[in-house]
Amino acid sequence: MYLYKNLFLASRPWSFTMTAISVSVGAVLGAIDGSFSWGLYLLTLIGTIFMHGAANLINDYYDVASGIDSEEVSTAQYRPHPLVEGTLSPRFVKAEAYVLFFCAALIGIYLAVTRGWIVLVIGIVGFLAGLFYTAPPLKYKYNAWGEFSVFLMWGPLMVEGAYFVQRQTLSMDAFWISLPFGVLVALVLLANNLRDRVTDERRGITTIPILLGSRNGMRLYATLIILAYVAVLVMSLFGPLTLWSLIVLLSLPLPLHFLRQMIKDTPDDADAQTAKIDTAFGILLVISLVLERLL
Repeated sequence: MYLYKNLFLASRPWSFTMTAISVSVGAVLGAIDGSFSWGLYLLTLIGTIFMHGAANLINDYYDVASGIDSEEVSTAQYRPHPLVEGTLSPRFVKAEAYVLFFCAALIGIYLAVTRGWIVLVIGIVGFLAGLFYTAPPLKYKYNAWGEFSVFLMWGPLMVEGAYFVQRQTLSMDAFWISLPFGVLVALVLLANNLRDRVTDERRGITTIPILLGSRNGMRLYATLIILAYVAVLVMSLFGPLTLWSLIVLLSLPLPLHFLRQMIKDTPDDADAQTAKIDTAFGILLVISLVLERLL
């Protein structure tokens, strides 16, 4: 039981909220444009969570193997990290990652056969992005491409994928609506990299804050948060969102409060605090879309 608990914690289950929001946004947008299938929604959600968990595991495996993650890093100080703590062997973590990748592939193949080949393309892109995030030979997270990948996965690809499963077509409306939430998820990584700029540079990693400097990196972080909320405001007033989506602005006090804190000093849990912002934003966005569908 202790082993299974650590395997579960190693997959970072608290981060699955972001995946659930992206899938829900795409699926509800599909329901607004037509019928809705709970079965297809749940299959899509489970498959993407398997993929997300596998990516988390394989990323941690290579972070530890390459000496990036250790007991001294900030991440290991405020969240469970069984691989760093030594409660799980690297072999178990790597094996669990590929088991989850395999389970996601089974669901993806079924959805591709029953709904369309676009699902397979999105799944392959997601697999490659998740694997080579920290795995050689690309290890692109260490070359300042991590934020763009996260934005692409949790924004356009995941939302459009969930929409396609419901409607068997893609949607420009879903694409535009996916952008602000994708940006906010990417900011979780940017916050992490702002906090770890000094230690990352010492380890030979290249991140956006290292390229831009701490001050410009912080300006980018603040600008993108503002743009995410402005995008929802504009889309609510002029489309493709409706006035219901103005309720997303109820979450605005969270980033305003946190930005004041970030300006003074980047806290150790900056990524977790940013995740709270995009969770509040995303849940309110989903609620607004459900209200639009129902009313």
